[in-house]
Formats: sequence, structure tokens, C-alpha cells
Amino acid sequence: MAIEDRRQRERIARRRLITATARTLAEREGWDAVTTRRLSAEIEYSQPVLYKHFGSMEDIVEAVALEGFGELAETLRAARRGGAAPGDEVGRAAAAYSDFAATNPALYDAMFTRSTRLRFAAQDTPAPLSEAFSELRAAVATVATARDVDTLTEVLWAALHGLAMLGRNDRLRPGHAADRIEVLVAQFRTAGN
Repeated sequence: MAIEDRRQRERIARRRLITATARTLAEREGWDAVTTRRLSAEIEYSQPVLYKHFGSMEDIVEAVALEGFGELAETLRAARRGGAAPGDEVGRAAAAYSDFAATNPALYDAMFTRSTRLRFAAQDTPAPLSEAFSELRAAVATVATARDVDTLTEVLWAALHGLAMLGRNDRLRPGHAADRIEVLVAQFRTAGN
């Protein structure tokens, strides 16, 4: 049993190394630079070892995205719970989401713009995706009043995503990200009153 436990720990460690290296490369050089050949060279594993853990590059991107959704959920949870001003959970969560997207562009791409098999609002939605949505939903619920919380959360998420992508691609005026978040959040705070 001890040998099998050790082998399992080693498999998990190799898998983490592969995803961490892919993420580091993507953040540094973009996802086009992340290939199995490049990963093999970076971590000094053969390509067959990579394929033993992941069937394709898409599987690696998907694993990175799942890690990202877990991190986003933690970020949103900490922002929602950690404010000095009770009652502004939606504002803190929106700002945290925006900061997360801005500081992790390649990770954010893996989560939201690269093609994966990950689906929201389905029976087989992976837990990290559901947890991230649930954290944003919990913040929105504080201002939803009688409105449909799930729909409001989807609208906020879509608006935050749009702002993140437009800002990152220089389609919006620089230096006004916080102002845009405040205007967006104000609409959610006052629409139910």
C-alpha cells in the first residue's frame, strides 16, 4: 500500500508540475508558446510522459482552467467576506473579479476564452466552476431583493467579463477600470429599490 500511495503522490506532483509549467509559460509568452514539445523541454519529461497524464494540449488547458476557477472562487470568497464595509459584498466581489482577470491574463484566457469542454449550468459542471459562480451569486444576493439572483449574477458576470476583455485589449480608456466597476455595481445596488 505504501508503494502505491507514493506512486499516486508522484503522479499528482507530475500533473501539478505540468499544469504549473504550462501556466507559467502562457503567462510569460502566451498560450501559443505552450506546446507539448516546449513543456517537455521545460520540465525535462518526455512527451509520452506528458501524454500519460494528459491526452492533449486541450486537456492541459482545461486542467489549468479548473485550477483558475478554484482560485477565482477563493478570491471572490475572500473579497466578499473580508470588507470593512458590510453591505458592499457585490462591490468587493466585482473589484476582486476585475483584479483577478487583469493580473492573470493567460489563466483568465484558459478559463473563459480558450475552447474547453468545461460547461457552466450543466449537470456535469465541475465543482470549481460552480463554486466560483456561487461566490459571485452570494454577493449579488445581497442586492437582489425580489429579482432572480441567478440571472442577475449571469448579467454581472457577463458585464465583468466584457469590461475585463475590452480593457485588456485597449478598447476602453486606460485608468478608469475602477470607475467602470463602480458604475456597474451602482446599477445592481439601485435597480431593486
